[in-house]
Amino acid sequence: PLVSLLVGGLLLAWALRFGLAGLGQYLAGRSAVRVLNALRVQVFSHVQSLGVGYFDRAKAGRIISRIDRDVDTLEPLIVQGPPEALSMTLRCLGAGAMLWWLSPRLFLALALLVPPLVLASLWFKRAAHRNHARVAENRARFTEHLVETVAGVRVLQQTRQESNNQRRYQGLLAAFAQSLIHNHVTTGWFAPFAGALTTLGVVVLLGVGAHELALGRISLGDLAASLFCVQLFLGPLQELSDLFEKYSNGAASAQRIFLLLGPRPELAEDPAPVALQQVAGEVRFEDVHFRYDPGSATPVLDGLSLSLHAGERVAVSGRTGHGKSTLVQLLTRFYDPQRGQVTLDGGDLRRLSTGALRRHIGVVLQDSVLFSGSVLDNLRQGQPGADDFTLKAAAEALGVRELLERLPRGFDTEVGPLGSRLSQGQRQVVCLVRTFLADPVVLILDEATSAVDVQTERKVQRALGRLCKGRTVLLIAHRLSTVRDADRIAVIERGRVVEEGTHTGLLQRGGRYAAMWAAVRGQAEGGTGSVDEAWAAP
Repeated sequence: PLVSLLVGGLLLAWALRFGLAGLGQYLAGRSAVRVLNALRVQVFSHVQSLGVGYFDRAKAGRIISRIDRDVDTLEPLIVQGPPEALSMTLRCLGAGAMLWWLSPRLFLALALLVPPLVLASLWFKRAAHRNHARVAENRARFTEHLVETVAGVRVLQQTRQESNNQRRYQGLLAAFAQSLIHNHVTTGWFAPFAGALTTLGVVVLLGVGAHELALGRISLGDLAASLFCVQLFLGPLQELSDLFEKYSNGAASAQRIFLLLGPRPELAEDPAPVALQQVAGEVRFEDVHFRYDPGSATPVLDGLSLSLHAGERVAVSGRTGHGKSTLVQLLTRFYDPQRGQVTLDGGDLRRLSTGALRRHIGVVLQDSVLFSGSVLDNLRQGQPGADDFTLKAAAEALGVRELLERLPRGFDTEVGPLGSRLSQGQRQVVCLVRTFLADPVVLILDEATSAVDVQTERKVQRALGRLCKGRTVLLIAHRLSTVRDADRIAVIERGRVVEEGTHTGLLQRGGRYAAMWAAVRGQAEGGTGSVDEAWAAP
């Protein structure tokens, strides 16, 4: 009966051990998943809040690597690190207390091994952290290259640069492998070192224990028990290597995540923003000076002044790189001017709530951007909560419903990542309808019909006429055929407005616009040539 009771107790103890271990892992895992998901949401939210200037400087692959891989690397540290560290601490303290109770001399003899262990641990921790940071950086580089390759695969195939691109990728992988090998070589000695300390501890214990036994200070049973305590005391040394590995990986990844969380939004919100009630749509650029790079010697806009009256359609023309598209960046407040101000209804944009400002400004760019989902999903971004009937009615009001119904599945057609399954013209049509649904007071068109065929362009131009009615319109144009129907035309050169007036008035003035128009008429009858070609003409 006694043996059965002991066996039963032992089995129950093992069952409790496995059960509690499983419960501990479950609770730790669930808590870690919650923490990691909360961290992912925080990082994602922070990245969305950063200004456009940050994304102009940073590379997408590096950002993705930090949000995805570096957060994943924290999981072993959060899930397994605390239980392992607690277990090691409790075993060491318990074994040390038992050993002190059996023989203080044996305990003090083993304590001599602690200083070299602490010094080795500190050195290992510092070296591992430095090496893991280097490994993480090299991993981010080949991830960054992979993202750029996926985004530019068409260009690579068209220019037949696959081999060169692959060699560059292999070079990045080689640098990553070299840093990984260096890390293992540098830090791989710690586990054998801990094993050697454990063996040395047993030797010391046998020597000191034999001496104590000979003097009759301890019994043979005490010596046997002390050997068991030594294994408990020094056993965790074998696990320190794995624990330090988790810590070093996690610390290096956490540092990279904090670097991503470090940059603050460049455009500060006014603590007491001016409320936008009824917006008329009067826009003014007043003596605006702007550089994308504050250290650049040449400004993009150099004292530019331009007014758009409420309900007026103003076209801006000029050569590429002279500041036309920068007006869009400033008016939507993706950037702030270094000097001067941009106002809406007399209020400096820096005093307005950015969210409220952008609700009143609609933008259709030359490079149309869509998101994965159906055409209806993308249209609903212009008017969240709208039903399918409202979305289709908007397309019909704009005169392009027939164009969208020709798609393989009509409005239910999946557009693909960034709209890759649609032609550029089809993407622009979807963007036009999306902007129409948003019903902005100020409308910005950056060559919105440049990728639409001639027949479709006629329909879209008629629809744009209805869309622009009653709204303030800033039209960025590269083709003079688009410019001539505007209420007023502003010609920009070197970041300044050099001419301003109606199409007829500017032609009669015989200035820069008239010379551009004459050059374009000579290149393409009807004025459909590009502004850059006109400026290059003699």
